[in-house]
Amino acid sequence: MFDKMKNSKLMFWSVELLVIALLIFVSSQISFVFQPIATFFSTLFAPVLIAGFLYYMLNPLVNFIMKKLKVKKNLAVGLVLVLLIAIIAFLMSTVIPNLAKQVTQLASNLPEFVKSTEQWVNQLLAHPMVKDLDYQQYLDQVDLSFGDIMKNVVNSLSNGIGSVISSIASTTMLIVTVPFILFYMLKDGDRFVPSIERYLPRNHKEEIIELLSKMSQTISSYISGQTLECLFVAVATFVGYQLIGIQYAFLFGCIAGATNMIPYLGPYIGLAPAVMVTIFTSPMQAVLACVVVLIVQQIDGNIIYPMVIGKSLDIHPLTIILILLVAGNLAGLLGMILGVPFYAVCKTIFIHIFDIIQLNRQKNAKGTKIIED
Repeated sequence: MFDKMKNSKLMFWSVELLVIALLIFVSSQISFVFQPIATFFSTLFAPVLIAGFLYYMLNPLVNFIMKKLKVKKNLAVGLVLVLLIAIIAFLMSTVIPNLAKQVTQLASNLPEFVKSTEQWVNQLLAHPMVKDLDYQQYLDQVDLSFGDIMKNVVNSLSNGIGSVISSIASTTMLIVTVPFILFYMLKDGDRFVPSIERYLPRNHKEEIIELLSKMSQTISSYISGQTLECLFVAVATFVGYQLIGIQYAFLFGCIAGATNMIPYLGPYIGLAPAVMVTIFTSPMQAVLACVVVLIVQQIDGNIIYPMVIGKSLDIHPLTIILILLVAGNLAGLLGMILGVPFYAVCKTIFIHIFDIIQLNRQKNAKGTKIIED
């Protein structure tokens, strides 16, 4: 009986799960030991993430320069970094001032926007179907107090000052550290696999190297494809908004391009500011804005996305929606952006490990058959 329990898979996995649960419980009781480690990784997370994003976006360009110009890697990396700095300088001198200008104009026109919204609400309340409703009773139930609102605003502002100072310090650290991390990633990124190859088990060395290569290809194709896709959506949306005469077209086009990184929900989030600004003053423009976004998304979904990303992320739409829901609750906007590529990498790892297990079983079965024969 004991031998049967000892060889039972159910018993094995039950013990494994109990050990994992015990380890998690013990770790939670000695958090003071793990807190410095967590702080260390959280400090490195943002610069390494940004540098990794830029690495996968710029590494194909480094390889292209090395092949076409036949130059050494250090020189190719230097040229790419100079090009990156030039692009950032161009953005800082042209794009960001225009964005700041349109944000300032939108903020200055906000009272007029609020006034038009108030007029629209008054007209709605004056409608025969609505005016008989006792909406004051509902307002009383909500218990909106001007004093409470002002208190919350003041508390938010006081907390916001500390957040702004902290954000400035964090941004300064990113600006200083990211270029150095990116330089060494571009310079020595191809040495990562050979450096760990000696530590890999001999039986599965080739499979692990192939798995790392597939993971790198998945991340690279997704990041480079998303960059081109977001750039197209931003430019096309800006041109469309400009043609139909929407104010702040440049700002809304940039918002549409940035939010396009979020699968499925991104286009609607990017459309929302344009609709909110136009729907109360010019409903027809709001409808035309929806048409512009619909046309851009059709071109993007049927032409741009298959060309730049293709089937590198072969994920079912329902799975993507579930990932967005879970990742959004866990990590907010960043989770919605990173959830899909993280799932794609995990899927690649799982499929590859499953294939390795299947191949090993086939080899063992063949070996057993040969011995029996």
